[in-house]
Amino acid sequence: MRSKELSMQVKEAILKLRKQKKPIREIATILRVAKSTVWYILRKKASTGELSNAKRPGRPRKTTVVDDRRIISMVKRNPFTTANQVNNTLQVVGTSISKSTIKRRLHESKYRGCTAGCKPLISLKHRKARLDIAKEHLKKPAQFWKNILWTDETKINLYQNDCKKKVWRRRGTPHYPKHTTSSVKHDGGSVMAWCMAASGTGTLVFIDDVKQDRRSRMNSEVFRDILSAQIQLNAVKLIGWCFMIQMDNDPKHIAKATQEFIKAKKWKILEWPSQSPYLNPIEHAFHLLKTKLQTERPTNKQQLKAAAVKAWQSIKKEETQHLVMSMSSRLQAVIASKGFSTKY
Repeated sequence: MRSKELSMQVKEAILKLRKQKKPIREIATILRVAKSTVWYILRKKASTGELSNAKRPGRPRKTTVVDDRRIISMVKRNPFTTANQVNNTLQVVGTSISKSTIKRRLHESKYRGCTAGCKPLISLKHRKARLDIAKEHLKKPAQFWKNILWTDETKINLYQNDCKKKVWRRRGTPHYPKHTTSSVKHDGGSVMAWCMAASGTGTLVFIDDVKQDRRSRMNSEVFRDILSAQIQLNAVKLIGWCFMIQMDNDPKHIAKATQEFIKAKKWKILEWPSQSPYLNPIEHAFHLLKTKLQTERPTNKQQLKAAAVKAWQSIKKEETQHLVMSMSSRLQAVIASKGFSTKY
């Protein structure tokens, strides 16, 4: 196997030592290179006066500059274009190259094949609403966000947790028991978790404990029962008597009965744009919760609930405060993306 080419610093060091009347053997020992290499460098300098290597011709490039531009242009217009589609288009204009060559050209231009992120579908109406609210609340002081009780629901599965797991394994062993996670039909049962503020996490509510009929679905009536039992309790504990509630535009949240109930309680509701789950910092708190649950191995719902409560309560005040104080950055990102999805 060919060794690496010597750097210009080493070549110049060879010349410097030779000018000092050092023998080739001693130069090779000092610089830790082969004697033949030292001799070749000295001979090349004497015959050509150059130290740099001549440019090697190599294999001719399969694509022209125009072909390279065409490849990049297709990917720019539609990032979901496959290498096969690019290849078919190039064959129409008389250029026949492999998919590997197409990928190399894209790599040269800093393009990489990645898994596309899944974001909510945002219409023109949604974008306008997101931009309006972002601009309206961008300059709000930190205390404004600290006085908000953030709420949402999330599903925690007993088996096959929402968080994807990665495993180190060798080729040909994907189905080994120790390389797989367990799953059962209907996820083996699940619970729903619902609030937090900048000062910490609130009560973790299990919706199936609230419902009188365990077979019924979560609806406006069940949601009002949760609000009645939990809002005032958690708000006073985490914020005080002067608070505002954040809720998304889920049908059970904006139902007429729910709105009349909130109006009777005289609670202030933070206006919230549709299709904006990742603007809500509680989503990242739920991610922390599920990450902590990855180390648990509950076998039934009761164990899952106990583990979830423990994990939820273990989220530190510094973490929730950091999430809530990121609202300014989140709104700036919405404005910068012109209402489209952001990195959050």
